[in-house]
Amino acid sequence: ISKLGEKAAILGAASLLKDKDTDGREIGTLRKSNQPLLPLHRPDQNVDGYSLYPAFRLGEEKIHEGAGSLAEYILTHKTVVIDGYAGVFWDDLKQALQDCFKERGLEECISDTGNWFYPQEKINTLLAPFLGEKDGVWGTKCDKELSDLFDPEKIRKCLPDPTADINIVMGVGAAFAGWDAPLIYVDLPKNELQYRMRAGSVTNLGCLTTEEPVQMYKRFYFVDWVVLNKHKKALLDRIDIVADDQHPGTLTWMHGEDMRRALQTMSENVFRVRPWFEPGAWGGQWLKKRIEGINPEEVNYAWSFELITPENGLLFESDGLLLEVSFDFLMFAHHREILGQKFAERFGDEFPIRFDFLDTMSGGNLSIQCHPTVPYIKRYFGESFTQDETYYILDADEKAGVYLGFQEDVDAKAFRKELERSNEEHIPVEITRYVQRIAAKKHDLFLIPSGTVHSAAKGNLVLEISATPYIFTFKMYDWLRLDLNGDPRPINIAHAFNNLDFSRKGARVKEELISKPYPLNAGKDWKQIHLPTHPEHFYDVHRYEFQSEVRVETGGSPHVLMLVEGTSVLVETKNGVRQRYHYGETFVIPAAAENYRLINEGSGIAKVVTAFLK
Repeated sequence: ISKLGEKAAILGAASLLKDKDTDGREIGTLRKSNQPLLPLHRPDQNVDGYSLYPAFRLGEEKIHEGAGSLAEYILTHKTVVIDGYAGVFWDDLKQALQDCFKERGLEECISDTGNWFYPQEKINTLLAPFLGEKDGVWGTKCDKELSDLFDPEKIRKCLPDPTADINIVMGVGAAFAGWDAPLIYVDLPKNELQYRMRAGSVTNLGCLTTEEPVQMYKRFYFVDWVVLNKHKKALLDRIDIVADDQHPGTLTWMHGEDMRRALQTMSENVFRVRPWFEPGAWGGQWLKKRIEGINPEEVNYAWSFELITPENGLLFESDGLLLEVSFDFLMFAHHREILGQKFAERFGDEFPIRFDFLDTMSGGNLSIQCHPTVPYIKRYFGESFTQDETYYILDADEKAGVYLGFQEDVDAKAFRKELERSNEEHIPVEITRYVQRIAAKKHDLFLIPSGTVHSAAKGNLVLEISATPYIFTFKMYDWLRLDLNGDPRPINIAHAFNNLDFSRKGARVKEELISKPYPLNAGKDWKQIHLPTHPEHFYDVHRYEFQSEVRVETGGSPHVLMLVEGTSVLVETKNGVRQRYHYGETFVIPAAAENYRLINEGSGIAKVVTAFLK
């Protein structure tokens, strides 16, 4: 019996409301996520706390809004090429431009690159070797080019119509037409691409239909993103206009030269990427309670993508308008400035360090898991380096802990047999018979080189400082739970046992896998603490603790930083750039900055964690 009374009608009406795009369509049918769209205009957020929208300011009148303003640009050139990323709503953009031209009584000829693709069956055959097992979650990075998916004869036949007032070739790969015309590139953030993927409103390259999201993501990660990023890199210096398509019904755009100047400045000073957040089966409540502006109605937050560069974007702002491009643009243009000459030779245009939050506060345990060794990830997945991790404990309750390493008397065969029985018969496993559980407290650093059995227990906010690869997690036991859609989470016992290091057990775990900090340097009111990582980690970790300020040299490496205690710090580079960062915000100092000052703006001791390449 309902006791809501008149509130029932209000709640019933409210449940029918959905966000609309500028054409009146329900956004809920275009994207599947409880996370709000990036606002077109930068909101008035609390300037004294964590910012969801860290944007590089371009100056006045640098960003433009809407298809109408883009049409005005096109009218001055008559013939243009509009290339871009997967997931863009090309039909909507085409219709919006056609409406603008129709209002002016102009005849346009718009060629669609979707017609250039080979038949889907031929593309599927070409790409099958990179997609692994049909129902698996991993493949191998594709070595093909975007052009390999297209019929070259159809491209050759794509020519401007001399009788039309306006000629446009539009869609993924449009630049292959070879027209002598301005190049417009339409980008789409990876998070929005995934939200559209989950809603079934976009397909993979060359596909006519959608699949289950996990299979579409696998194809995006191992094939589509790889070939599209190669193409984007080849176009970067030629782009005349870059546009952001994440807002259904409109877009924002800027001149390519303005973007390239901004990227140059970023590469020599300091920057922060746009973070994004995801719920999960084990997610907690810390992020929801502490970060203003994220959706408080979300069931939990398991992850915050603070700096996972294959998926994060860079925000630009002008006159309050926001525009986002992928992080790839920065690395394609300035990887030597970002990484330093020595490390650019090793990592190319891949940014090698990632920061992300794992929130288990009032949540659950992560799965018992491990990650592939270097030879394994190279052989089977095509990655050039592996997922070596550390857990820095940003916050913890009194019962917090981590699962790390094996018990001294572990029997590998018995452990595998029990895991397999649990997976088949849905029987709980007493994990601590095999895996150690170690108490965790604030500012601890746990070391997780590849092949190490581990998990974050509930009661933590973990800052995961890691090598960049981020999807290669071999779950052995997941506490018999379902994911947020009510489906079983994949268990990968065979992969795990191909990589587990059973020598990491007993007393050796506390000796080798828990960092033992020691003072490295000190001044009048500051000290530099070394938190040594494992010999297998290619990155190291320091913590600066200071009352007023401290000066730091980059030493030829990029520095990835976070204020882990205090309210805010001011970063000043040698070029005179000053930028404020708050507690919990991740920011990057490129190697080319050479040195920087951290200035404490709080009343107590500020503590900043810094990760850098060894």
